[in-house]
Amino acid sequence: MIHFVIDGMVFIFLLWIVACVIKLIMGPSTADRLVALNLLSGLVLGLLVLIGTQKQSSLFLDVALVYDIFGFLGFLAIAKILEKHLKSYTADEE
Repeated sequence: MIHFVIDGMVFIFLLWIVACVIKLIMGPSTADRLVALNLLSGLVLGLLVLIGTQKQSSLFLDVALVYDIFGFLGFLAIAKILEKHLKSYTADEE
C-alpha cells in the first residue's frame, strides 16, 4: 500500500517538475524564471527524498542533502548577479 502512495507522489512531483520547466523556459520576466528555478530545485530535492524512501537507500538522501546545499548557493549567486545587473540597468536609465 505504501509503495502505491509513494509512486503516486513521485508522479505528481514529476508533473510539477514539467510545469516548472515550462515556466522556466517561457517565463515573461527574469524574476519569474528565478522563482521557477528555485521551485524546481525544491521539487527535485523532494523527488530525491521520495525515491530514497521508496528504494530504502540512504545514498539518495545524501545526494539530496548535497544537492540542496549547492542549489541554495547557486540561487544566492544568481540573485547576486541579478542585483548587480539591475543596479547597472537603473543607473543607465538615469
